[in-house]
Amino acid sequence: MREAGIGVILDLVLNHTGESDIAGPILSLRGLDNRCYSHAADGSLINDTGTGNTLNAADPAVHALILETLRHFASCGVDGFRVDLATVLARDPAFDPRAPIFEAIVQDPLLNDRVLIAEPWDVGPGGYQLGKFPDHWLEWNDRYRDDIRRFWRGDHHTAGTLATRMMGSSDIFAGRTTRSINFIAAHDGFTLADIGSYNEKHNGENGEQNKDGQSENFSWNNGVEGPSDDRRVTDLRRADVQALLSTLFASRGTMMLCAGDEFGRTQEGNNNAYAQDNEVTWLNWVDRDAGLEDFVVDLATMRANDLSVEAVDFLKDAKWFDLLGNTMTTEKWEDATLDGFEIQIPAGPDSSLLMRVDRQERKCVWRKVWNLLMRGSSWDFDATRR
Repeated sequence: MREAGIGVILDLVLNHTGESDIAGPILSLRGLDNRCYSHAADGSLINDTGTGNTLNAADPAVHALILETLRHFASCGVDGFRVDLATVLARDPAFDPRAPIFEAIVQDPLLNDRVLIAEPWDVGPGGYQLGKFPDHWLEWNDRYRDDIRRFWRGDHHTAGTLATRMMGSSDIFAGRTTRSINFIAAHDGFTLADIGSYNEKHNGENGEQNKDGQSENFSWNNGVEGPSDDRRVTDLRRADVQALLSTLFASRGTMMLCAGDEFGRTQEGNNNAYAQDNEVTWLNWVDRDAGLEDFVVDLATMRANDLSVEAVDFLKDAKWFDLLGNTMTTEKWEDATLDGFEIQIPAGPDSSLLMRVDRQERKCVWRKVWNLLMRGSSWDFDATRR
């Protein structure tokens, strides 16, 4: 894969064993040393993961096991790691951004140049720690996910927040660089296509009376819940998917696209489908949406060609306009019904990157232009350009 220019990021669960809660079988580390691996000081099971079998990463033996695991895969050539419920690694018992595990990784010659991605939360006390990891860690940004969905759903007072998320979430990751992993859908929750097709989760087949999975998905159904043969509905849904994808590709930061979302996969409204080993979760390569797939290829090409302006100080150099080309003001940003904006960012000595977000048109578009061709403060918007 490296020969093709593709790096390998390994998803690791270093926060719990596979032994379930106190009623579960003893299969792994809990059977070797309960107090060391999964028990709190009072003898109860640590449950910061919600599974009842959380590892005590503050214990020296667990600390060493985690490091050896990372070293093993690094020695096999893995380029980096995405760490599930990564806050568990730094608990003693509260989360500590200066935890020894972080310093040990920095000091390790096998690990200090690897990509590190944190899922920066768990379900324990004080478990939500977005933006609190060390500077060499990237972090899953769930606030990006939710705020982008809310804007395109049509929620009021969301345009300003969208602008902040697209520019790297400076309210979370301060400075000229951003550590944000931007995503709209992941392995948990709705697929990208289902966001604009379902108001509610449909998890009945999971066997928990639809009580499992997240209830608030910031989703919408465009007038019909689930599949529809109405051309008007399907056209709106396709426009929504393209708008969400375009926003993701246009946003500053590291982008994550869940497998299958590039060709319109659905889980039929199931937002907790890990229990379904069937057509609900399998990738349907035969019936994939080739047109949407081509659209994503075009977005990737444009991102590579037009958005390579990371040296720019986005917060200082970006200029903001309303959809009519007038300079944005505080009053305009605070308008509850603001449906979009335009951004002008220097892309070099003679060119600028221009973006336009228009909720009424259901479009997020951009292009790089020569400064001499610009018309006033705005740009000659070509609605056919993706």
